[in-house]
Amino acid sequence: MPDEIQPLHPRKLEIVEAAVICFLDKGYHQTGVRDIVGQAGISLGNLYNHFKGKEAILVFIAEIEGQELSDFIDGLSSTDDPTATLEWFIQEYAVYVSLPENALLGVEILTEALRNPIIADVFGRNRDRLIAALTDCLIQGVKSGVFGSRMDPRVVACLILDALEGQGLRSLSLPSGDKLARDTIGSFLLNGLRP
Repeated sequence: MPDEIQPLHPRKLEIVEAAVICFLDKGYHQTGVRDIVGQAGISLGNLYNHFKGKEAILVFIAEIEGQELSDFIDGLSSTDDPTATLEWFIQEYAVYVSLPENALLGVEILTEALRNPIIADVFGRNRDRLIAALTDCLIQGVKSGVFGSRMDPRVVACLILDALEGQGLRSLSLPSGDKLARDTIGSFLLNGLRP
């Protein structure tokens, strides 16, 4: 996967945006390429000039997600103060996964990944990169004595992501309590890491 996404052809971006709208509205599995071209207001041939099909669009969305996650990965590499770095990550990632479009699209992607190994692989690589960066931050915290060493850092990294992503999904049904829930999860996770 490239480190930087090249500037997008405007039509390609329109197709991706239309696909995301369709995936959020109808679900990935129920969306057909005709739905996407209808939403984008283009011909079927125009879609195929940019993508081989619906799966290729989802693979491209994985590339975009990888780019978005790079900000979190870069931020986690700041290990001068692992506690502050982890606090920052928990707050920012919680907001990111709580955005309705990210939470809903995440469910669609997970569902499709269970059926389709190609989708599981491309989105799994993004998650693996994020887990590795979070694990490194936790290891640095153990080395500096601010986090306890009684747990496997990679398992803890996975649990942190699961907790935040689960809360992000749950926040879709909470009209106003998501900030308090994010703060509570952050406090809970950080307290659980103390030596």
